[in-house]
Amino acid sequence: MSEKFTFFLLMFCMLIFINLKSSRAQLAPALFVFGDSLVDVGNNNHLPFSLLKADFPHNGIDFPNHKPTGRFSNGKNAADFLAEKLGLLSSPPYLSLTRIKSSNFSAGVSFASGGAGIFDGDDKIYHKSITFNKQISYYGTVQAKMVEQLGATKAEKMISKSVIAIVIGSNDFLGYFGSSTSAQMKIGSPQQYVASLLLAFKGQLKRIYDYGGRKFVIFGVPAMGCCPAQRVRNKTETCNEAANYWADNYNKGLVSFLQDYKTQVKDFQYTYFDTYNVFLNLIQQPATYGFKEEKSACCGLGDLNAKIPCLPISTYCSNRSDHVFWDLYHPTEAAARIVVEIAYNGSPKYVFPVNVKQLVSS
Repeated sequence: MSEKFTFFLLMFCMLIFINLKSSRAQLAPALFVFGDSLVDVGNNNHLPFSLLKADFPHNGIDFPNHKPTGRFSNGKNAADFLAEKLGLLSSPPYLSLTRIKSSNFSAGVSFASGGAGIFDGDDKIYHKSITFNKQISYYGTVQAKMVEQLGATKAEKMISKSVIAIVIGSNDFLGYFGSSTSAQMKIGSPQQYVASLLLAFKGQLKRIYDYGGRKFVIFGVPAMGCCPAQRVRNKTETCNEAANYWADNYNKGLVSFLQDYKTQVKDFQYTYFDTYNVFLNLIQQPATYGFKEEKSACCGLGDLNAKIPCLPISTYCSNRSDHVFWDLYHPTEAAARIVVEIAYNGSPKYVFPVNVKQLVSS
C-alpha cells in the first residue's frame, strides 16, 4: 500500500469520525441544573465540612474512569443523561469553577448538591450542602457574569433558550418522615408541611424566572417511601405509605401551581415529569424494565443492604443493571437512564404538557 493511499485513507476515516461526532445535534445552548444528590455531579466534593459526599468507592465503579466523581451512583446520573439528550457535555459543578477567573458558564453549570432541599433546614448552620436558595443565588451570580461576558442582549437570549432542570424535594420528605426529632417536624401536620413546601418552591421558581430562566424541566418528588432506607424501617420491608401519600399530595399541588403560573406568565415554558409514578412502575413491574431487584440496594450492608450506606467497607452487587437502587436512597445508572428517556420522549401520561424533546424544539 502506497504512502499516498494510506494518507488519503486516514483522512477519509478522520472525516467520517468528525461527521459522526457532530451528528449529535446540540438542542439547547446550555443546561443549568438545580437540585439534590439525585443530580449532584460533584459540588459537595468542594464543601470541606460536609459529610454528604460520594467521593469514595464504590461510587463511580461504572463511570467511564471507574472512579468516584461525587455522583451518588455507580455511574452516570439523571443530569448526565439529560445533558446527553440535549447534545451537551455534562454541566460541571459550580464550585469547581469559582476559583477560575476565566470561567465560561455559557455551556451550562450544575448547582445541585447532595442533601439540599426546598427548605434550608440546618444547612445554613452546618454547611453540609448548598441549599436550594443558595443555588439560586449562585445562578444570579452566573447570570450577571454572562451579561458581563456576552452583553445583556446576547446573554438574555442565550439563557432564555437554555434548559433549567430542577430536581428537589426528596430530602424534605425524608427529613419529615425519617425522624420524629427532625427540624421539619416542627412545621406541623403533614398537610401544613406540604403547603409550606409548595409556598417556598413557588417563590424559588419565580426567582429563577426573574434571573432569565424560561424553559424549565421540573421533576416531581419520587415515591421516597419505597427506597431501601424507608423499607428497612418496617419489619415487612414494605414501602412507607405515609411518606408516599404526602409526596404524591405535594406533586399534585405542584402540578396545579405550574398550570396556574403558565396562565399568568406567557413566556414561562415547562415540562413536568411524573417521577413518582415512573419510579413506582420500576418498583412494581421491575421485569418490564429489565430489573431483577427492586427492594434491596446494590451497595451497602445489612438488611436490604440498607443498614449501612455505600462505603468502602460495603459489599456491592456484581450486576448493577439488575438493581433499581444503587444505595439506600439513590437509583442505579440503569434506572436513571430509563427515567431520562421517558422524560425526554415520553407520553403525556408521565410527562406534560410537553416532553423535553418538544420543550427544546419550541
